[in-house]
Amino acid sequence: MPRKIRVTILDNHQSIVDGYLYRLSQKPEIEVVATLAFGGELEATLAEHPTDVLLLEFNIPTGPLDRELYPILTLIPKLLQLYPELDILVVSIFADRGLIKTVMEAGASGYILKDDSAAIRDMGNIVLSVADGGIYLSQNVGNVYQKQEPLTHTQLEALTLCAAFPKSKTDDLARMMTVSNSTVRNLLSSAFLNLGVNTRAAAIAKAYQLGMLSSNLPTMPRMS
Repeated sequence: MPRKIRVTILDNHQSIVDGYLYRLSQKPEIEVVATLAFGGELEATLAEHPTDVLLLEFNIPTGPLDRELYPILTLIPKLLQLYPELDILVVSIFADRGLIKTVMEAGASGYILKDDSAAIRDMGNIVLSVADGGIYLSQNVGNVYQKQEPLTHTQLEALTLCAAFPKSKTDDLARMMTVSNSTVRNLLSSAFLNLGVNTRAAAIAKAYQLGMLSSNLPTMPRMS
């Protein structure tokens, strides 16, 4: 039997946690291994409960007696260094362009706006997609950027490998490109934003449509 995708939820609103639990329970491939309400508990929780995908509320207090906001932006790179295979989905009410860019550059695998009801309803599929190497951005995140810049050589390389090896996970792409997992996440998320899409499949389709990708795809991973 395939191993289940293990999820930890950090959010200090019980009604929201209950909603996530309901949505995720509809996917038998997913197991919620821990829920917690305070940022100060997160590192110990992850050490005790191995996790594949972390649902991370951005605006979270440090503890019950410490209402200072937990430094999520500092935490993300630290967690990814400790757990390179961890995928982090940030959920936030903030649609600020600079914040979204900073969160994704820190290595998050996705940014979901709390008012994105379609994404919340589809949380189970989003978690599975991210665990399978995808990146997810709320559709309105692309609207925040409202830009389309040329993709860099390395962004195109990452998308080309995604198109050639559609079942590839983040660590597979990282090995082929001889870069870190976080670098691959950054390349894909920035490509998604530039293309105005929010999934890997949509990015590949848009890149083909714009003539950015060649039909002559690689037939085997590039060896290091």
